[in-house]
Amino acid sequence: MAEFRVIETRAAFESAVEQLSAGTGPIAVDAERASGFRYSQRAYLIQMYRRDAGTFLFDPPAIGDFAPLEDVIAQEEWVLHAASQDLACLREVGLDPSTIFDTELAARLLGMPRVGLASVVEELLGIKLAKEHSAADWSTRPLPQSWLTYAALDVELLVDVRDLLVERLAEKSKDGIAAQEFESVLHKEAKPAAAEPWRRLSGVHGIRHARNLAVARSLWVARDARAVELDVAPGRLIPDASIVAVARSLPRTKRALADLREFTGRASRSEIDRWWSAVEDGLATTELPAIRVPSDAPPPPRAWASRHPDADARLRLAKQAVADKAEALVMPVENLLTPDHLRRVAWRPPADTSERGIREALAALGARAWQLDATAQIISVAFVEAEQSVEDASASAS
Repeated sequence: MAEFRVIETRAAFESAVEQLSAGTGPIAVDAERASGFRYSQRAYLIQMYRRDAGTFLFDPPAIGDFAPLEDVIAQEEWVLHAASQDLACLREVGLDPSTIFDTELAARLLGMPRVGLASVVEELLGIKLAKEHSAADWSTRPLPQSWLTYAALDVELLVDVRDLLVERLAEKSKDGIAAQEFESVLHKEAKPAAAEPWRRLSGVHGIRHARNLAVARSLWVARDARAVELDVAPGRLIPDASIVAVARSLPRTKRALADLREFTGRASRSEIDRWWSAVEDGLATTELPAIRVPSDAPPPPRAWASRHPDADARLRLAKQAVADKAEALVMPVENLLTPDHLRRVAWRPPADTSERGIREALAALGARAWQLDATAQIISVAFVEAEQSVEDASASAS
């Protein structure tokens, strides 16, 4: 088995750039982060493969400036699996493709039953990939050879997978659809930072009192600041469940905090003074958070039937129509149309519910042209049927 070396010196990097420049065809790209271990989502290993060039494993922290590589490959097609997961950390080091082929997304559009890289490789190439290091701490140095072998295999087969998917997409007349989806992924804007990121605490939505929320907020802020300082994943200090448990119980002394059985985590006792100070701040603040945050999102659909039967009927009938269309096209319904888009137009339909009006409403939400062609007319018909069904039900009741 070949032994892989990490490219971490300028000389080795420049040599790799030359070899990749001389290669042929698309470039397979992957990145490994240290999610769950480090605070940042930076790449700690970037893998590339190109025919007639070979496989290259780059150490981003050691290399720093990737501009010479970007200059020679930016205009080539990059092949990634689940590109949306890696584009941000690649762009962080200055690697930004102009064209991509997303093998995971292509597999979804083709209706393949399993779309993880190992499953796609096995179905298309008959090769089994081991995934034992997928959740490893890639900030580890030096990286073990077994990890490097795993990382190399993630890109060495990707171009072959891409070629077979291109053929299947053309056979199913889905190549144009795929091109639109790849462009959408490539140019999708990053979500703006949340105004109150502490509200993403798992379990915090079950807290109904402002003082308890203030304690949760204070502990989250203290944990986040310490996590940034140490460059460690926040949950490795104290987990979300511990913060929520403290916020629910509102301990009144440091001793009571330390005695709380649900207050766990590797730093829960070693940094008890830090956490108690945060609890005190939360207990004392006069700037209490709102219990509910205004949102333009529709309420949960389970509540529509009794309070908003018209919206419930629109969603129910349109959802079934879109599901039937997805089945006919042999692809997951969420790839045919983003479920949130359908919920929003069902909850607050445009004044014009003709096919044209539905197209405009969905396009404003970000639906692609092929999605509009496939769904706008059937949603319009479903809305008409929904209106009639509500009228019939009202007439029967009276």
